[in-house]
Amino acid sequence: MNTNLLYVVDDKGAIQYVQIAKDLWEKMEPLVKPLLSAKDASELKQQERPLADFKTLMEYWDFSYPYTPNVECPCCQAKTDDWRNDPKERFLLTNATLGGLLVFHCKTCGTTIRHKYFKDHVCYEHTTPKKR
Repeated sequence: MNTNLLYVVDDKGAIQYVQIAKDLWEKMEPLVKPLLSAKDASELKQQERPLADFKTLMEYWDFSYPYTPNVECPCCQAKTDDWRNDPKERFLLTNATLGGLLVFHCKTCGTTIRHKYFKDHVCYEHTTPKKR
């Protein structure tokens, strides 16, 4: 079994992601980097899977406060009152869990924004990509 590549599949067996060992990535990165940077953020589109997981979270929402759909990027100050209905689509939902985690991608600067919902409060975190 080759441990340099790990295929992550959905419940139907379709490949969703490929995890690459660090040693292999270090060899591949110079070849792949131009392809990664060539993809314009405006081309990024919302994927269905996290939307379905978000819908499940909303169906089982039992926190002591209402859900608010506003998202703000602390890096570039992009913001929206409702990421679901933002005509400029500034943020993409990249992950949602029934446990209360929502992860967004800021299309303006690439920052990852996490909303962690707990029974009585929300915790906001972010990770901004390093400039190379």
